[in-house]
Amino acid sequence: MRETHLGVLAMIAACVVWGLSGIYYKALSHVPPEQVLSHRVLWSFLFFAGVLLVQGRISALRAAFADGRGALLLAFATAMISLNWFVFISSVQTGHATEASLGYYIFPLLSVLLGRLVFGERLARAQLLAVLLAGAAVAVLSFGLGAAPLIPLVLSVSFALYGVAKKRLSLGPVVSVTAEVLLILPVALTVIWLTGGAGFLGSPADAAMLAFSGILTGLPLILFSYAAKRVRLGTVGVLQYLNPTLQFLVAVLLFAEPFTPWHGAAFALIWSAVAVFSFSALRQERASRRAAMAATGVSAQIR
Repeated sequence: MRETHLGVLAMIAACVVWGLSGIYYKALSHVPPEQVLSHRVLWSFLFFAGVLLVQGRISALRAAFADGRGALLLAFATAMISLNWFVFISSVQTGHATEASLGYYIFPLLSVLLGRLVFGERLARAQLLAVLLAGAAVAVLSFGLGAAPLIPLVLSVSFALYGVAKKRLSLGPVVSVTAEVLLILPVALTVIWLTGGAGFLGSPADAAMLAFSGILTGLPLILFSYAAKRVRLGTVGVLQYLNPTLQFLVAVLLFAEPFTPWHGAAFALIWSAVAVFSFSALRQERASRRAAMAATGVSAQIR
């Protein structure tokens, strides 16, 4: 029970860091997003490589690229997460954090749909309803804005496809993310070199904030990995919505971004989808728990 409680606390902490990270990137609005991303890649690699060194698992990086199929999956995952990071940083810096939060609301629902299409996973009726509500939210916002909401779509699709690639990889989270940032590291170093430090030499405060991006990226991932091993998936899925909720509140209350009636209608549909999805996930979790307890009881009687 204590392990479960610690897992829940770790999951909440990870989501809080992710949800409030927009404040950090907003403070770096004077540094172009490609330069911020380059530093995020560099310092994330140093952070994760340091973790692997401490764990004595740095040799696992070589094994990550030994298999040709695995290397291709890593390259695809790298492309998806790099796109996701870049669009998120850009959206926060340019006053579109509200749309970014919508993307992270849609992502889990899209993941469920991809699970059905790619892996043949069963899609419950409540989950299908949640996906349809999310689709309606995108349609409403598209109509209201007069164009497709590219930021939410790119963020949700890229992160969902990233999840598909990660599901097919047989690597642990720290090893796989280290391999991913290693793949994009030459591009990041080139950007840093060509831009004269990519903002790192602007001031000591900028240098400290850009270097901190490694911890900001790595710490919540480690907390999430710790939680995922100790908390039921249904609970993890529900708690993950803390991240876009905090992003939304930061965008509207702190950044004072415009929130039109069309945004209101779209978010009402999304929050309805989240409620349906969360209720379904928790109900499935309770059913699984009862089935496990019943199986344990039957096994005890047989003995």
